[in-house]
Amino acid sequence: MSEANPRTFRHRGRLLTLATVAAGLGAAAWALREVPAAFGRAPDAEHDDRIRHSPQFADGTFHNSPSELARTPLGFSPLNTTALRRFLTERAGRIPSRPIPLVGRLEAPQPATPGVAITWYGHASALVEIEGTRVLLDPIWSERCSPSGLVGPKRLHPVPVELEDLPAVDVVLISHDHYDHLDMPTVKRLLRSQSAPFAVPLGIGGHLRRWGVPEHRIIELDWDEKCTLGELTVTLTAAHHFSGRSLTRNTTLWGSWVIAGPTRKVFYTGDSGYFEGYTAIGAEHGPFDAALVQIGAYDQYWADIHLSPEDAVLAHRELSGGLLIPVHWCTFNLGLHPWAEPIERLLAEAKAQGVPVTVPRPGERVDVADPPELDPWWADLA
Repeated sequence: MSEANPRTFRHRGRLLTLATVAAGLGAAAWALREVPAAFGRAPDAEHDDRIRHSPQFADGTFHNSPSELARTPLGFSPLNTTALRRFLTERAGRIPSRPIPLVGRLEAPQPATPGVAITWYGHASALVEIEGTRVLLDPIWSERCSPSGLVGPKRLHPVPVELEDLPAVDVVLISHDHYDHLDMPTVKRLLRSQSAPFAVPLGIGGHLRRWGVPEHRIIELDWDEKCTLGELTVTLTAAHHFSGRSLTRNTTLWGSWVIAGPTRKVFYTGDSGYFEGYTAIGAEHGPFDAALVQIGAYDQYWADIHLSPEDAVLAHRELSGGLLIPVHWCTFNLGLHPWAEPIERLLAEAKAQGVPVTVPRPGERVDVADPPELDPWWADLA
């Protein structure tokens, strides 16, 4: 038997390497194929009368007020090396030390409660039951809040309930178009599992249309506009934030939501920095039975667009918010602070100000009229 030629082995090795690289590139290309679609579609503001005539729209973009340019926060600038370095290096305590406790599937009452009940699924995703109707807030059921399933912030806990197991809802509310609030795969799954319309701020309809949402299921609102669905009324109210799913910013509007039944009301802040508008919203729409208030991912670099825990309590008081249910924490590592710091700071400030708070586990349903006693389930995980 003749000896093998070393050149043959080298040649086969190169072919194997090339094949491996080609397979890897092919797999990556397949995994990234939906990234362009996930960016959505910017609205044609030039030909959309509702956008052009919005008091929040000027010089081609939306603004936090008619007299103020919507600022790109320093912490979100790609040139801010300080924030980027901190995000990459200051990792201590930013993820829980043990698995986050979840509440498994509970059979929702049929029909929805005649009072007010709220089920928090993690981050800002929640189901509001109010006087016989159901409202789904900012649903994200994907493993990552990102245009790609390969990169981006990953869940710190599984979804407590499969999306297809949710009861029928009357409307899906979206606060703005960032990936941790508007998720393309979740929207596509909701198209199959639900028949409810999507109520969204101006411009976000372009994203939904690109993803196949039919026109009759899209309701676009400007600030202070409302939509009535049977006995349920939802009103888009102001927030101090920004928008964008790529390098283009503020081509779609952002906001908060007032959810009103015949006699009961719930408020959802969406993402927002503290601003003077909370007093006006409370005066016009409050008092509320409960408020879902954003508390996580705050920092000095983005104080204008995310509430600190102390500002969350202040905003809640000005809203006359009733029971405070903190959201926008726990599920994704999006900030520079330790994982449990938002809830610990919130509870300290709420106690000092006499504000009632409940902190559900992901998947836990809270009867607003009879909330459970506070159980510091997060304490051993920090």
